[in-house]
Amino acid sequence: MSKMAEVFSVNISKEKGTIKQPVDSIDLDLDGIVSDAHAGPWHRQVSLLSQESIQHFSEEIGRKIEPGEFAENITMQGIDLSQASLLDRFRIGPVELQLTQIGKKCHGDACAIFREVGKCVMPKEGIFCRVLQGGSIRAGDKIKYQPKIWKFRVITLSDRAHRGDYSDRSGPLAKDQLDGFAAAKHWRSATETVVLPDDASHLQTALETARDEAVDIVVTTGGTGVGPRDITPETVTKFCDKIIPGIMDAIRIKFGQDKPNALLSRSVAGVTGTMLVYAIPGSVKAVKEYMSEITKTIEHLIQMLHGLDVH
Repeated sequence: MSKMAEVFSVNISKEKGTIKQPVDSIDLDLDGIVSDAHAGPWHRQVSLLSQESIQHFSEEIGRKIEPGEFAENITMQGIDLSQASLLDRFRIGPVELQLTQIGKKCHGDACAIFREVGKCVMPKEGIFCRVLQGGSIRAGDKIKYQPKIWKFRVITLSDRAHRGDYSDRSGPLAKDQLDGFAAAKHWRSATETVVLPDDASHLQTALETARDEAVDIVVTTGGTGVGPRDITPETVTKFCDKIIPGIMDAIRIKFGQDKPNALLSRSVAGVTGTMLVYAIPGSVKAVKEYMSEITKTIEHLIQMLHGLDVH
């Protein structure tokens, strides 16, 4: 659900590492804020901080902090930025911003507030955005906050589960693992599960549908062995634009040290457009093992897929 708030102050600086000064209005283009030192073709074009965070910090140190002292470009009020997450959007009049980074490394002695009181709120409570659509912003402008809904889809490949011979257990477990990962990141997720027979054409259609519906992550379970009906890796590999071999190789090696049969899995990971696809084995134990490793790299892969050079 979108939420409404407003701009408290807009602030710019001509040089990096300096306090930003409030101005009547700011103009934004696809490089950021015109005349601001942080403008440019990168992911941290515009910095935002809530007035509520500033007020709380002011009370804590016993000194009033003015807008721009934390080097934020836009001081906003009415939004709890602690609940914001990657790729959320902010619409301010014609301007559209996309959240690209939460917090930052503190500049330490290069930060005026840190030099004065020994701490700063921006590294933990500030956020950074890139400009998707330009325009002008001034104090009092309404902000429409649009959280991103992450779309996940789990596809179980099993002739017997599809016939109803037994209940699918691996798909719901993979769903729980994805939802748990999203919750830990404050990502708002919507996850669907599908059960298909071990059939390449059915899987191909399901993958194409997920891509057309802008699903962010697809996980398939089952069909990664060498049996006559194991068709998942071939289908996923053919479908993807790029393959990511390292993650699956590492998982096979890690768990294959104690269980040599784990080395026989033909699991694959790949990308098509901005959608990640993981094809993992169908046993409950394997799902736990694979998802525990896969989730460690998802955020960085998402950043790369969306052109965010975050290091």
